[in-house]
Amino acid sequence: MKILQFFKYFAVDPVNFSLKAKILSLLACFCSIFFIVLITKIISPWANHPLIVASMGASAIILFFIPNSPLAQPWPFIGGQLVSAIVGVFCAINISNPLTAEATAVGGAVLLMLLLRCLHPPGAATALTPVMAGQAVSDLGYSFVIIPVAINIISMLLLAIIINRWVLKRSYPSPLPIKKRHRQRHVISMPSHQMGFVEEDIDLALKQSDVFIDMTRAELGHLLMRVKKNGFQRLTGEISCADIMITEIITLEYGTEVEDAWQLMNEHKLKVMPVIDKANRIIGILTWNDFFKGIDLSVRGDIQAKFQQFIRRTPDVNSSKPESVGFIMTPTVITASESMHIVELIKLMSIEGHRQIPIINAEKRLVGMVYQANLIAALYNQQLATDN
Repeated sequence: MKILQFFKYFAVDPVNFSLKAKILSLLACFCSIFFIVLITKIISPWANHPLIVASMGASAIILFFIPNSPLAQPWPFIGGQLVSAIVGVFCAINISNPLTAEATAVGGAVLLMLLLRCLHPPGAATALTPVMAGQAVSDLGYSFVIIPVAINIISMLLLAIIINRWVLKRSYPSPLPIKKRHRQRHVISMPSHQMGFVEEDIDLALKQSDVFIDMTRAELGHLLMRVKKNGFQRLTGEISCADIMITEIITLEYGTEVEDAWQLMNEHKLKVMPVIDKANRIIGILTWNDFFKGIDLSVRGDIQAKFQQFIRRTPDVNSSKPESVGFIMTPTVITASESMHIVELIKLMSIEGHRQIPIINAEKRLVGMVYQANLIAALYNQQLATDN
């Protein structure tokens, strides 16, 4: 029985990729090694220099299978490989005993990588290369650091950026965490600080656990947020925006006069109205604030009189102020799909501060609106149903 449990570990896939992603990453490794050898061969002026360092194979796996890892970022890759190559050449030239040279090469390379914050595991293999290769490489001296190591590194990094970004559609390089110095000061709490977690919470948890997570802080934050969303979705069930949206909504068009728009908003006690085109696709949104953008409040005078003058229709052909909604509306609109789960609305409304979200269908046509009150009511009703 224990033997069967032991063999279960062989079924664990260390790379959580789809088959397509694995094939693409595999092809990326093949292409990167092929091209860095080709580039080094073209650039190298010396025929006796090797064309590639064996550790580049391991670096290719890290750069194309786990590109979000801190170990795969440009500085760990460049610094780790170069520092290790220098240490390896130094040990090969100055230490005659092979055992001592090999141990010193690896230990010295790891020490310098840690001190310079550029830990890259394949670098330890690069440090061993000049020592284990013997006279053939040690005779090259420090030129080995330039050709093939430096040429391999530059070629590999350029290919990693191009392939990861434009072929595999991954964000590479990923930002490394930077420790911020906080000064003692009074801070006004924002909604994002009152719920969920922030980067400092992740840093503190990692420090308390004293473990290494093979992904950047940003990627870990996205993963934890997705876990929370999935858990919330499991508890609330399949409630979509279409289930809670208001379908009877009043809309405006680009050419709707400002005075008519204000009368509609005032009559129906609305603070926001979507602006649509002839195909019922949303092109903007009109809020109370948009009416006041065209009023010069810096000049003293009766604000109410200025406002009445602004919204009043100009009887003449020519006008010095906006006459239609299209000139004062906000063209940038945050929308949501009718099939989207309501968990996606929580961040938009509670953290980003949107009080209402227009809902569109698969054809990008406006089909409804979700207000904060709708979302709160849905969450409350779901909680009641769960409690009962």
